[in-house]
Amino acid sequence: MARLKEFYHKDVVPGLMKEFSYKNIHQTPKLVKIVVNMGLGDAVQDVKIIDKAREEARLITGQNPVVTRARKSIAAFKLREGMPIGCAVTLRGNRMYEFIDRLINAVLPRVRDFRGVNPKGFDGRGNYTLGIQEQSVFPEIDYDLIDKVRGLNITVVTTAKTDEEGRSLLAAFGMPFRS
Repeated sequence: MARLKEFYHKDVVPGLMKEFSYKNIHQTPKLVKIVVNMGLGDAVQDVKIIDKAREEARLITGQNPVVTRARKSIAAFKLREGMPIGCAVTLRGNRMYEFIDRLINAVLPRVRDFRGVNPKGFDGRGNYTLGIQEQSVFPEIDYDLIDKVRGLNITVVTTAKTDEEGRSLLAAFGMPFRS
């Protein structure tokens, strides 16, 4: 069992039950999935960019990414329907807990000029999205093998009903929110 999952069941659930005065243990918010998405707009010119980004996403998450394709054609961007424009990975279960553990404890402290993550990244339903501007902050990525700096979006989907519940859940995991 992942270290953070064990921590969730032993420490986080009782704390959230007390904080929000839940009557049932199943009312406490929990993590559902984490989606890691790399948008690659420059893949329109060179399709090999997708292969390199997929390999980096696989190293970061430990799971093979799915190539995302354009839904409709946009002439201004020289984009046709069905062209590959990114890759995404959905993490659940133990891999999800291990990824968020690495994100909080190893990756975010390595971000340059880091003062905490933006507390306004919630969507109104307790889900949180943050962007990382370069993939080199992940310890799995070898800095010498990077051909181009790429950013990625990380979305944490929870069962929380409100942003306040979602923020309390992520703060209990140790997410460093900016004050």
